[in-house]
Amino acid sequence: MNLADSKALAQTVGTNPATGQALGALVNTPIEQMPAIFESARQAQAVWGELSFRQRARHIRKMREYIVNNVDRLAEIVSQGSGKTFMDALTTEVLPCTLACNWYGKNAAKVLKPQRREASSIIWIGKRSLVTHEPLGVVAIISPWNYPLSIPFGEIVMGLMAGNAILLKVAAATPMVGKAIEEIVAAGELPQGLFHHIVGPGADISTAFFNQGVDKIFFTGSVPAGKDLMAQAAKTLTPLSLELGGKDPMIVLEDADLERAAGGAAWAGFQNSGQSCAGVERIYVQASVYDRFVQLLADKTRALRQGVPSAHCNVDVGAMTTAKQRRLVERHVEEAVANGAKIEAQAQLQNGLQGEFFPATVLTNVNHTMAVMREETFGPVLPVMKFNTLDEAVALANDCTMALSASIWTRDTAKGKALAKRVRGGVVVINDHLYTHGMSDLPWGGPGESGIGRTHGPEGLIEMSRLKAINWDLLRARRNLWWYPQDRATYNVLKQAIRLGSPRNIGEFLLSALRVVPYMVKRMYF
Repeated sequence: MNLADSKALAQTVGTNPATGQALGALVNTPIEQMPAIFESARQAQAVWGELSFRQRARHIRKMREYIVNNVDRLAEIVSQGSGKTFMDALTTEVLPCTLACNWYGKNAAKVLKPQRREASSIIWIGKRSLVTHEPLGVVAIISPWNYPLSIPFGEIVMGLMAGNAILLKVAAATPMVGKAIEEIVAAGELPQGLFHHIVGPGADISTAFFNQGVDKIFFTGSVPAGKDLMAQAAKTLTPLSLELGGKDPMIVLEDADLERAAGGAAWAGFQNSGQSCAGVERIYVQASVYDRFVQLLADKTRALRQGVPSAHCNVDVGAMTTAKQRRLVERHVEEAVANGAKIEAQAQLQNGLQGEFFPATVLTNVNHTMAVMREETFGPVLPVMKFNTLDEAVALANDCTMALSASIWTRDTAKGKALAKRVRGGVVVINDHLYTHGMSDLPWGGPGESGIGRTHGPEGLIEMSRLKAINWDLLRARRNLWWYPQDRATYNVLKQAIRLGSPRNIGEFLLSALRVVPYMVKRMYF
């Protein structure tokens, strides 16, 4: 393709949401190239899938070294593309990528190794079994704009270590981060065609994935988009892993360390301008400490520095990533205030800002009739509500269709664990929040409208593979007991075998064995 041709093609343009500055553009992938892309991916996967885990891990280590050697540059690309601060980009994007390389590179062989299964009954005495984890084939990853580096890259590493080819579609809002991922993967020196970065409109690309017979799609995004994708996948029964919305509750008990709880709320609620699926979205505080907690949180919020991120790390909260999301946050706050909520505190924005900023905000006098308490706000807003009893706190926390994560704050760990069992969520953390997404060894995902399936940890590696059971006859029986011809004697022995497998006492077991085993040996082996 010459330069004139590339200019004629549609492009996806990257813009810094904090300043409006254009960052660059990527040429959209022509849909008509999809058959060739899939063909090259399948050919490369056939070779890659035959490599040992140790051989695959060598390539992953090369990617890790590239990341470690380019930390500042990657943090800058992420910050400029998403509007988050350099500190956010470093701690929640770049660092988790190195941790993913380390953990999956070391543990994939242990998690996905073939497993022998023992005979579960005397009926299967001559059988042996092996359960294997085969590569899926070609895996597509459709990733969001809120964590444009760490979310897709962790799944890329999982997919590669499981033996798959990878097609990556990043969010249109953060195309230059997708370009950076290309460079990281290129440093891994993978077989040609094993990885493809696909650029363009999401709906067109997902349809092309299905049309080309993609083996599985890993999607992270909104609940409506996930439901649309699932409806589309149903036509071909294409498997999906969906990590969707979160409306994560934080429960503060009267015995909590309130200073720590307020600090944790501010970070997990305002970090990345509140654009975290598992960030704090609503806070429930026991009545006896409610006023003190609100005061602490309000003070911390007013002290926040919010503005254009820079390498000097002189702001705490940056910009939101899209104008559409900023407008939704504005609507939630305006509706809440119109219905009686109070803006308790807000961060002070830098003067002269031109980007997609919304001030970090604490709301009080809220209730569950308000959208800010029921729908995913996905912005720097913390609504705080009081409760009296633990039963009331659990009922409020569970009054939601989404259940990605939650946190409980108490000095009594035993009480916290007991409460965690009652709160819906894929992850429930005691005295902290949000960070577990960066722990490569823990599964990630949640029930309800938070999605289907899990990524990360051993569970994520298993999701990237296809289970197969291999069974064989060790003793090489001439025939199975239930084969033709059928007769009453065999029927009676099989009835006795049922009792053999479920004896009421040792005597019944021995009597059944004496009736079943000799007949089985005679009919099956002689």
